[in-house]
Amino acid sequence: MRILVTGGAGYIGSVTTRALLDAGHDVVVLDSLERGHQAAVDSRAAFVQGNVGDAEVLRPALAGVDAVMHLAGYIEVAESQRDPGRYFDNNVTRGLRMLDVMLECGVRDIVFSSTAAVYGEPERVPISEDSPKAPVNAYGASKLMFEDILDAYAIAHSLRSIRFRYFNVGGAWSDGSLGEHHDPETHLLPRILVAMREGRREFEVFGGDYPTPDGTCVRDYIHARDLAEAHRLGLERLGAGGEPGVFNLGNGRGYSNLEVVRECAKVTGTDVDVQIGPRRVGDPAMLVASFDRARRVLGWEPTRALPEIVGDAWRWHTSHPNGYDS
Repeated sequence: MRILVTGGAGYIGSVTTRALLDAGHDVVVLDSLERGHQAAVDSRAAFVQGNVGDAEVLRPALAGVDAVMHLAGYIEVAESQRDPGRYFDNNVTRGLRMLDVMLECGVRDIVFSSTAAVYGEPERVPISEDSPKAPVNAYGASKLMFEDILDAYAIAHSLRSIRFRYFNVGGAWSDGSLGEHHDPETHLLPRILVAMREGRREFEVFGGDYPTPDGTCVRDYIHARDLAEAHRLGLERLGAGGEPGVFNLGNGRGYSNLEVVRECAKVTGTDVDVQIGPRRVGDPAMLVASFDRARRVLGWEPTRALPEIVGDAWRWHTSHPNGYDS
């Protein structure tokens, strides 16, 4: 299949692009490079610089394409709260323009990288796909809004979609050639590893009095390569005429913040003094997604646990101290 991967110069997009290429697919990467890195794009893929909302860029990029894998979007929760309009414009309005150009070009299959943030504060864990959707930030709301648009386009235009909802992504390509590079970096795992690499002796986690085994928040982590594999399976399901669907992805158990710090210390051989800071507003105690439906329907389940997630991420951070600018 020939696939257009939007956001293919980003962290998840670059890993997914390589996984698709290794599986024998033909890939066109579309990325504005606002937050992505051209150095992350596999040389076997065709690269087009541009925005998903630009019809003049999209039309030629979609030539001969069988399906779109939509991974482009803003992802920072705190930023979405400060500037919600920017998130709705980028994650919804521009995506809507993309859908219209897809239909114009005869492309009706799309795999959408959504988020488990659409659930908001969960009523129970692990979270199933049928759990209430009540996002508590503009990021989650923007993703849910685009999912609603996909539903409407399915009815009106026979657009077929598979959507993946997941929480924290970690790890890197096992040889350290692809990894996570955000500026600024706000995610827990890379922040810990960078602190250890730089020899900092203290690290703060937010909140230590949650109703969890060690008092710190519990979060679902998934390796970027396991995530890419799920996206490939979803794509191939659509390509074979399979039914559309919504799937949660996760590890099924979750890891606490202190567990993540301890695993980082074990892998790196470096320890830090953990300081317990105040809770962040809106941080639920536990977020873990059930992946039962993905296992049953797609035959997917995670194969890489926290030690490999941390080990691969550490290999990336030590070999690329300045990310793709190294």
